Amino acid sequence: MPEAPARSADVRSLFKRPESVLVLVYTMELDVLLICRKSPVGFWQSVTGSLEVLEKPAAAAQRELFEETGIQELVVDHRVSRSYPIKNEWRKRYAPGVKENLEHEFSVRIPTQRDVTLDPAEHVDYCWLPIRDAIAKVHSHSNRAALKELWAAEG
Repeated sequence: MPEAPARSADVRSLFKRPESVLVLVYTMELDVLLICRKSPVGFWQSVTGSLEVLEKPAAAAQRELFEETGIQELVVDHRVSRSYPIKNEWRKRYAPGVKENLEHEFSVRIPTQRDVTLDPAEHVDYCWLPIRDAIAKVHSHSNRAALKELWAAEG
């Protein structure tokens, strides 16, 4: 008996979805949590992660926040999304022809800095920085833009 053709959801699950979330974690004093990726070495960022097949952005933001930090606070949807080009070295993770990622922005404000629990498979360190210093330290243009907008709104 011939094998049934793959459903589109099955095919989509073979590749990374070109849609992600960015979650800014900050305190009332505008200290920002940054985490350092295991790879590339020295890559500092806010909480980020790709959406799984059929997952909604808010659910992904909540999931990634917990997975990457252990924080269980509710995220706030900024209702802002940015597209950016996927670096050539990462394109093999995506379906052929996919060149851009759509990133949805969220945040969570907590009263004060706290220790977080990192996933050692993904991250090697974290720090809390004043927002001005966090803007200078992050590597991603979209992360930097989100922090600048947060500073303008909250500062």
